Amino acid sequence: MNKSASILVVEDEEKMRELLQKILLTEGYLVQTASNGSAALSMIEEHSFDIVLTDVKMPGLGGIELLKAVRGISKETYVIIMTAFGTIDSAVEAMKQGAYDYISKPFKMDEIRILMNKILDEKALRHEVNSLRREVNRRYQYSNIIGKSKGMQEIFELIERVSDGKSTVLIQGRSGTGKELVAKAIHYNGPRKDKPFMAVNCSAIPETLLESELFGHVKGAFTGAVTTKTGLFEEADGGTLFLDEIGDLSLSMQVKLLRVLQEREIKPVGGTESKKIDIRLITATHQDLAEKIRQGTFREDLYYRLNVINIIIPPLKDRPEDIPLLARHFLNLYAKENNRSGMTVSREVLEAFINYPWTGNVRELENIIERAVILCKGNEITLEDLPPHFLKESRESLEKTDLSSLSLDEVEKEHIQRVLESVGGHKMKAAEILKIDRRTLYRKLQSYNL
Repeated sequence: MNKSASILVVEDEEKMRELLQKILLTEGYLVQTASNGSAALSMIEEHSFDIVLTDVKMPGLGGIELLKAVRGISKETYVIIMTAFGTIDSAVEAMKQGAYDYISKPFKMDEIRILMNKILDEKALRHEVNSLRREVNRRYQYSNIIGKSKGMQEIFELIERVSDGKSTVLIQGRSGTGKELVAKAIHYNGPRKDKPFMAVNCSAIPETLLESELFGHVKGAFTGAVTTKTGLFEEADGGTLFLDEIGDLSLSMQVKLLRVLQEREIKPVGGTESKKIDIRLITATHQDLAEKIRQGTFREDLYYRLNVINIIIPPLKDRPEDIPLLARHFLNLYAKENNRSGMTVSREVLEAFINYPWTGNVRELENIIERAVILCKGNEITLEDLPPHFLKESRESLEKTDLSSLSLDEVEKEHIQRVLESVGGHKMKAAEILKIDRRTLYRKLQSYNL
């Protein structure tokens, strides 16, 4: 916000009204005036104002009544009440009704200037927070999680169906598949989207500190607890808490988490009173929790508490049709970040991507694209721009493909599909690579149901 903010001065005393207008105009504000509450209300109904500065006692519609009317019209307008010296009751009533602040007459003009600047700083901060919130909402809409494969389409459908609920969600998938992204998509597409989303990696925090991190602690609870600390469960109240790598929790922490889920309340470390919480819990793991239950390292009762809704993210190697889409997405992202517009990926690179095993999944693909964008000398990413280990593993993966059990038609189908994926579905380019005409390609696509 800048000094072009609009202010409406409402004052029945003409000299005071003109003085305030003159001072505020000098400060660079856009200022209009009204001599009574009724006239001010008519102006507010026709035009929006950033700030309304109004006297509390005026003939007809008074300042408190005007304040109530403004609050009903616009929650974004700040109202400041001017009161006569000693009328503290009016000031208290104004604050109860939603006034931003009050100022007692007689006042110094510096007080008005300071108050206006304070409001504009707060409006600027709110504007920035709202912009960031809109960006976060846009970024984590499920439609922005890239994938056209059947597995990803099923995940999109699940996100849409579970976002409005309160049930706990367990997300399973290998490292780098995007488990936290799915958790955020659930949160930001649900009714809790304007509340906090708090995330913690359970394997990254020592067990001795994890309880305090989750539930908080009171001052003096243990050596080093010099102040009272709020835990993530309490910070996420009203919103969503995401616990990643839940499979790494110790059995003692599993018992404490189970109690929280059953009672819906927490007790800080060293505290004596419990606190009610309202959170949606989403957890994630790359481990096989059923196997951990058989081994006795994960509680079965906790597993069933967490696994109300189960989302399994397939590894990238199992959804090759998503690779060209993801590659283009990351290429556009990092080309923009590094001011390298017009960049492309060569056909040979896309073919190598299709053949690569992607043990690091989507995160590995993103890192390789980011590196290539930075190091690429031209506008097209070629094989020379990829890490040395990449081509070796890509060739080894291709050589390991077992074709001996496939029929000739199945081998041909596999080859056509890989070529199509490598060129992003461009049939003319695919026909050129396959050295067949487009009519033959279309016939084979129909025959193989591709």
